[in-house]
This record gives sequence, C-alpha cells and structure tokens, in this order.
Amino acid sequence: MEDQEFGRTVRHWRDRVVPESVGVPIGTRRRAAGLRREELAALAGISVDYLTRLEQGRATSPSAQVVEALARALRLSDPERELLFRLAGLAVPGRDLVPARIPPSVQRLLDRLSANPIAVYDAMWNLLVTNAAYDALTGAPAWRGIQRNGVWRNLVGPGPVAELGLDELADQQAALVADLRLTAARYPADPRLRSLVAELRRESDLFCELWDAGEMRQHEDRSRHKFVEHPEVGRIGLDCDTFIVAGDDLRIMIYSAEPGTADAERLALAVVLGTQAFSDESAEGRPRR
Repeated sequence: MEDQEFGRTVRHWRDRVVPESVGVPIGTRRRAAGLRREELAALAGISVDYLTRLEQGRATSPSAQVVEALARALRLSDPERELLFRLAGLAVPGRDLVPARIPPSVQRLLDRLSANPIAVYDAMWNLLVTNAAYDALTGAPAWRGIQRNGVWRNLVGPGPVAELGLDELADQQAALVADLRLTAARYPADPRLRSLVAELRRESDLFCELWDAGEMRQHEDRSRHKFVEHPEVGRIGLDCDTFIVAGDDLRIMIYSAEPGTADAERLALAVVLGTQAFSDESAEGRPRR
C-alpha cells in the first residue's frame, strides 16, 4: 500500500507544478496542466520508465537519492519532503549525513539566474542539479554515476569542464581533496562519503597522496576566468564564481560572460543550440540527465 501511496502522491504533486516555475517551456499543443511524466523524469535525472513504475506502484523501495531528486524537482516544502521520505519507507536524512537538499529560497535565486550556466554540488562534490544553460555549455547530461562527482572527474576522469594548465589543474585537485577532507571531518558517519573516499583511494594514487597529506580547507576557486571548448561554438572565455550556502552546505558554481563581448555571444549561441537539442531528446522521451 505504501508503494501505491508514494506513487499517487508523486503523481498528484506532478500535476500541480506549473511548468514555467521549473523552467519547462509550454508548447502550443500542451494539454497537461502540470508536468508531463518525461519532464519530471528529466528534472529528477531518472528514466521515464522508472518514474512510470514508481507512480503505478510497480517499483518498490526507491533510494534516498531518488526521493531527494523528486523532492527537488517537485519543489516540495519541508513537511512535504519529509512525507515523501516516509512514504518511501525511508528515514528523513539527519544532520549526520551530507545534505543533498536545495531549499526553495535558494532554488528561487537559481531560477532568477537561469540565463547563466549553473551547477549545484553538495559538500561531497556530488552534482545535484544543473540548469539548461549549464547542460548546453558542458554536456553534463552525459555524465553518469560516479562521473557526476567533481572530485572523481578532476582526479580520475573524464577531467574538468574548463581548460586548465598543469599548475591550475594541480591547484584545483588539491583544493577539492582538501575540501572533501573537511567534509569528512564534519560528517564522519555518512556511509556514502566513506564509500566515495574508498573508491577514490582505489582508483587514484594522486588522491591517496593528497588525502594522506591531511590538509583541510574550504574550496576556493582561484582561477576565476576560464575557457570552455564548446564542440559547435568554439572556445568561450567565462568568469566562474563558486558560492557556498553555509546552512545547507551547498556549492553553487555560476559561469558568466561580460555583456556585449564576443564570449557573451558565443555563450548565448551555445545555450540556444544545446537547449534545442535537449528539447528534441525530451520530445522523444529521453531524460536530459
């Protein structure tokens, strides 16, 4: 019964979401008042088939990550988020776990900056959510599993989003590991964090060296002006700023270009081309992330 109630609740909340409020454009032939199933699946980063089975009560025991992603995509209030966890048979994440929640107040700020490529990470540097502009610039929807962790991408592969010199890359790698070590000191009981560290130790000698050095400090992006090579538009020079949301332990990375420059024009073109491509995929039923 709980599985069916979970599915009914997700369906009810999906129907009430105003598409424009979550950045989903409305077409002329739209009949659904709320989000389509494929749109919610794309926003939550899960397959349409899995969401269908969840809503119909045919999929059991969704993970905490899936429930958190659905809560984010549906813009649930704190009490609603707690209810969704309980309907999934899960305890609401406590303070001893790395938070993966983006509060509504922060989400509203992100919505206001939708023209800029934005990525939001948790304190483990797991990629929680990206906007359409970031997806268009970087190809983030192609990242799967552990590749969505920023420490893994920078130390194991496939590498950072921006072009970095050897010294810049070394500084970034050291800063990320030092930040992760600080996170491990704050959340020693989080099993996901312990698992991530174990995976990194197995796959990267550099990570072992940096981790064993014992440095702990909050990440500061020293190389603020970066270059991103876009496959269709070419090289784009962008400012990259990382903001820390202290109370929720989030890292918000925002790219921007100086207005009126050639880089601003290239960025706008990259966003248009990427957004069109993702819209085509969504129309065919494939999730963006």
